[in-house]
Amino acid sequence: MPDTTERRPYHHGNLRTDLLDAAERSLRARGAEQLSLRDLARDVGVSHAAPRRHFADRRALLDALAESGFRRLGEQLRAAVDEIGDEDDLPARLHAFASAYVRFATENAALTELMNSSKHRPGATAVAEAAAATFGQIGDLIKEGQERGELEGDDPAETGLVIYATVLGITSMLNSGMIEPARLEGLVGTAVTQFLRGARPAEPR
Repeated sequence: MPDTTERRPYHHGNLRTDLLDAAERSLRARGAEQLSLRDLARDVGVSHAAPRRHFADRRALLDALAESGFRRLGEQLRAAVDEIGDEDDLPARLHAFASAYVRFATENAALTELMNSSKHRPGATAVAEAAAATFGQIGDLIKEGQERGELEGDDPAETGLVIYATVLGITSMLNSGMIEPARLEGLVGTAVTQFLRGARPAEPR
């Protein structure tokens, strides 16, 4: 009698990328707790053992997904800031950075939550490095403003953390339904304006 058992290929073109794409779709639809390597293997049409060639376990898959998210976020933040033609226009560049972050975090709420929870996990070195590279961009912007005398403060990273915390709070309020999407851009603009007002060097008396 012929074997009618479903056979799925062990090998697959770009399996790692396809698994991450499928994982992100599952994350968006069902949350991180429902992710499993076996289900993802079925979704992309490979044997249940195939994903382990790229991810040792479910935790490794989640870390890779978070790392990929940070790299994608970093690219979007850099592109948004680079679109501002005047490199000396700090307010416009900060606003572009903040808007791009909020846009990413609201369009990818579940992924952003995973990213933020993964970057501090012991052993998640690659995730932490990707996060540091991404958010190092805000420190660079603050440093440029300090060097031109537009901002005060000694540690650009610490100063940048203030505006990052602010936009993170706005994003969390939006994703939880506490504020309406129509208010988003206005709140981001207010946050940047108030930050710059508070961080500006005091006028000499």
